Order: sequence, then structure tokens, then C-alpha cells
Amino acid sequence: MSSKNAQYLRLRRPEAPKQTQTPTPRHSGILQDQIRRAARPPWCPSLSLAFRMLLLVRFSSAMYSNISDCDEVYNFWEPLHYLARGYGFQTWEVSPAYSIRSWAYILLHYLPATVPVRLLNLEKRQSFFALRIFFAVVSSFCEATLYRTIVEKINFHVGRYFLFSLMFSAGMWISSTAFLPSSFAMYANTLAFSYALQTPSKSNERRTFAATLFFGFGAIVGWPFALSIAIPFVLEELFVYGEDTSQAKFGDWFGYRIGRLVVAGGAAALFFIPVIGLDSLAYGRLTVVPWNIIKYNIFGGSERGPDLYGTEPWHFYISNLVVNFNLLAPLALLSLPALVLTSVVDNKRLGGPTNRDPNSTSPFLLLAIRLSPFYLWFSILSSQAHKEERFMFPAYTILVFNASVSIYLIRGWIETAYIKLTKSPYKASKSSLFKLTTLLLLTASTLFSVSRILALGHYYHAPLQVAYYFEASELPRVLNVTGLLAPPRPMKGLEGEKPRVDLSPLKELNLTLCVGKEWYRFPSHWLVPDGVHVDFVKNDFDGMLPRHFDRSTGSSRLWPREATRREPEGLNDLNKENLSHYVSIDTCHYLIDSDFPKYPISSLLEPRYAVDADRWDRAYCTPFLDSAHSMMITRVLWIPGEFWQRKNSFGEFCLLRRRGLFT
Repeated sequence: MSSKNAQYLRLRRPEAPKQTQTPTPRHSGILQDQIRRAARPPWCPSLSLAFRMLLLVRFSSAMYSNISDCDEVYNFWEPLHYLARGYGFQTWEVSPAYSIRSWAYILLHYLPATVPVRLLNLEKRQSFFALRIFFAVVSSFCEATLYRTIVEKINFHVGRYFLFSLMFSAGMWISSTAFLPSSFAMYANTLAFSYALQTPSKSNERRTFAATLFFGFGAIVGWPFALSIAIPFVLEELFVYGEDTSQAKFGDWFGYRIGRLVVAGGAAALFFIPVIGLDSLAYGRLTVVPWNIIKYNIFGGSERGPDLYGTEPWHFYISNLVVNFNLLAPLALLSLPALVLTSVVDNKRLGGPTNRDPNSTSPFLLLAIRLSPFYLWFSILSSQAHKEERFMFPAYTILVFNASVSIYLIRGWIETAYIKLTKSPYKASKSSLFKLTTLLLLTASTLFSVSRILALGHYYHAPLQVAYYFEASELPRVLNVTGLLAPPRPMKGLEGEKPRVDLSPLKELNLTLCVGKEWYRFPSHWLVPDGVHVDFVKNDFDGMLPRHFDRSTGSSRLWPREATRREPEGLNDLNKENLSHYVSIDTCHYLIDSDFPKYPISSLLEPRYAVDADRWDRAYCTPFLDSAHSMMITRVLWIPGEFWQRKNSFGEFCLLRRRGLFT
């Protein structure tokens, strides 16, 4: 009989010991932090904030950067001006006989250059900057998109390094707002690369189609050679499992992958339809511009081809990239060796064997593939005799990515060495040494880049300054002297703005502005008011200069400018001079010329016009660097202080007015 107050002892079965679990990575990126894994992730701007940060810098570039390449002026700004205004310079490249420049690409920029300005009733100078601002917006969006992908797919820190390196890079300052197919290819490749950074898998069809479309868009509409940057992506799609298990039957897996890539490539090839259609409409015959570019540059033969326009030594791009990207250039070239070293001394940073499916592709291979496009592009361009700065533009954002990865891997080496020396991961997690190291690298790179940007502005901005003075000061003065100055007009839609001088009466004066030895620095008709005729005078250059488009008003129903369909006389693809493209100096009312008093150079065809006071008045002159007689470091970088500035030699870039004209 039991008592109700009795107590019972119940024995519990022993519980099985809990299994130790591998710490879950903070995110799924290829590169994994090894200290402070449990801490809050570092601050990374959102897509919207990154876009606005980049746009602020790119907008400044649109307003203040120079035009660094005469090809940009004569092959793109001038044809666009012809479409919009009915006149401009024509090069042999846009002649129907050769047709290696795409009117489809030029026409793509017609609306951004004209619609906003027409709505506000502004002048064509504002059209020039409106289009540059459009470039700034597009570039900022593409860069911000790639930045966020790097944050999500590679590493938080790499993304931050990438963003701040982009913002202050002198190379991006130059390329982001340039009216060039290579810049267009850079925009497209940046978006394509943002998808290519994702890991391939059978379920990720969006990666394949989006990357293929953007790579194809940049090559077909922009520059066909830029497609070679996509080669590592194509090989990865075809031969790398990625997130797919390697236990799958290879034949079925490969068949699916190749079929998917062929379909995506076919979709991208549809861009040929509008491009061929518009170019054929413009040239008046069936024209495939991408093929013409390849044919001329690769199959042109010994008598013609890009080498006619200058060749450079093998190290040209190394020097050029160091100037434009300073520390980032060698870091970009170091990225693959750095990855190999990291796989040996810090393998866990690449996910390690315990943090990934053993049947999936190793993080080492995935990251190596993503670092390889820059090496491929750099090797291809360096092997060519004809080299130009703009050719490297399509890989600029990829260069910055490679450099950002190198910075992160170097930080990892320092962390690993610190832990081995102190034998304390805890001390490493509390140390600020690693943050200071990367901060020092990025700060040094930023200072060099800002110095380079300031050098470009201080030393080489004179052509744009002279163009502005000519329009804003000299021509209003002429109208005032001749009695043609009309009452100022208010700027429609811009309340509170200064009234604008009406320059339309200039057409009655039939003024001619001439350019001599500075022909390659002419900033385009967009910065010369209507009513002023621009011509070349003979100088020591003996190559092919552009001619004027025929000023015809004829047009077809579908194409507004009939002259694009006619083969102009006097243009050739052999870079042979045509003297009919010059006018006599006696016909010039104004002349743009440079002069270097400390080290004067003159010849029969290039006399020192600026000191010929009997024939020319100096309407406006501004300092211009004499790079041939300046110290290399001080001409490349702007270094404050009288001591450093004395290392440079300066001349003058002048707007000259014929003696006694309108005085």
C-alpha cells in the first residue's frame, strides 16, 4: 500500500553528445573572412547610394574632363553634329567606301544630345554637356551594379575596395564620359561581368542569358574586339560545373550547357538586325560595320591597317595603366599569383574543403576564371603594334576588380602571419593593423589619382577654355562692335539664370576659325557657335585630315542626311595627305595655335603665329604644359608648391584674331 506522500526517483537516459557544426559562412561569397566572422558585416553602401556617390564624381567628369583623343571628336562628335545640325567634319572611316564606323552607334546618342536641350531651348554647347551627363548616368549605374554583385558574390571588403577605387580612379575619370565605342563596350562589359560573377549552374539560366546579351551588345553596337573579354565566361559555361554536382552524367550536362549558350548567343546576335539595318540605311548599301572593322584591322594587308596611324613599344600599356591607375595597375597584374599564394598559405579564405560541397567546383578555380579576363585583354592588346589608351577602356572596371581582390588577399596574408606570430586569433580580431594596411593602400591610390586628375585639368584643359572664351566673350564682343548684338534672351525653363546672348547674327559675318598644328585638339563643332566656319591650315603633319561633310539638305524618307551615302572625294584609308582639305591662312579671321616661348619651335609651315604682332592679335591665351621640356613626375601628377611647379615648362594655347579685325 503506497502513501500519498511517497517520493519517487526517475532516472533519465543519457543524451547523445551534440555534434560540432562547422561555422556557417557569413555570406555565400567566394572569399570568406577568417577573423571577426561573428561581428557585424562592414558597412557597404546600397545600390542606390553607390549609384549616387559614383554619379557625383562622374558628373564632375562630364563637366570638366578633357577630350583626350581626336578620334572621339572626328569620328563621333562630328558625325553626330552633322546629323543634328547639318554640317561637320567627315573622316574616311565614315565614308561608304570603307564604313568602319557605325551610324547606328552614333544615332543611339542623338536623342540624349538633342531632346533635353530642345525642351529647354538651349544652345548646342549645352547639348555637348547633356550627352556627357548621359554617359555619366549610364556609367554610374553599370559600375554600381557590378559593385553590389561583388559584395554579394565575392566579399564585402572586396566590394568596398572596388567602389572607392572606381570613384577616384583617373582612368575611370577619363573613360566614363568619353564618346567612344570602347567606353560603350566598357559599360556593356561591366553589366555582363556583374552576371558572370555569379556561379554557373543548371538552374541559373539568367546568368547565361544576361551576360551573353550584354557581352554581345557591347561588341555588336560598340567595338567587336571587346568580345574577347567574354572568352573565360564562355569556357566556364561549357566546362565548369559550378554549383552543379560533378556526379551528373557529363554528356547530358554538357549538352544542356552548350544548348543554353547557343540559344543565348542567338538571342544576342539579334542585335545585328537593327545595327545592320541602320548602317545600311545610312551608307545606302548593305553594310556590316563590325565585320568591316575586323577586316580592316586584321586582314587589311601590308599597305593599310591600324599600324599606319602609329605604333608603340610593348610596355606602352604598362606605363599608361600606371599613369591612370597608379598602384591599382600592378595590383591587378598581381591578382592571379596572389590567388595561387593564398591557396597555399590561407586556403580557408577560399572556402576551404570543409565549407563547400566536395562535388562542386573549387572556389579557387571560380575566382581564377573571374580574374582571367583582364589578363587576356592585356595580353591581346600588348601583342599588337598599334596601341592607344582608349583600347584598354573595355577592361577598366575589370582591372579595378582584380586590384581589389589583390588588396583583400594581401590583407589575408598579413592576418595569417599575425596569427602565427601571436598564436592568438583573438588578438587578431582586435587588431586594427589590417584595416590600416588596406586604408593606406586605398588612400595612397586615391591621392595619386586625384593628383593625376588635377594635372589633366591644370595642364591640358586649355583647348576647352579657349573654345569657351571664343563663344562667351569674343563673339559677343564682335557682335557688339559690328552693331549686330541683339537684346539678351532669357533662358527658357531656367528661372533666375543670366540672360543669354543671341549669337545667330554671326551668320551675316561669315567668320572663319582656322586650326593648324593643333588640329588634333580641336574640341568639335559642338563647342563652336553656328555661323562660324572651321577650316584647317597646312602644317607639318602630312597624314590624312578630315574634310567637311557636303552641306546638302537632301534626304530620304527614312534617313535625314543624304551626304552619308555619297563617297566623298579626297578621302583614303592609306593615311595619305590631301592638300584640298586645307585653306590659305589669309582666309582665316581667327586661328587657334600654341606657342612655347622658352623652347620655341618653328618651321616654314608652322611659324610662331602668336608672336607675329603684325598679322595677329592675341585675343586670349592661357597656360599650356610643354610636356617635352617638363619633368616626368611633375607633368604626370599635379604636385603643389613652387619648387615642384618650377620643374615644368609652360607655353601658351591661344586664340588669335587677325590684326585690325573688328577693333
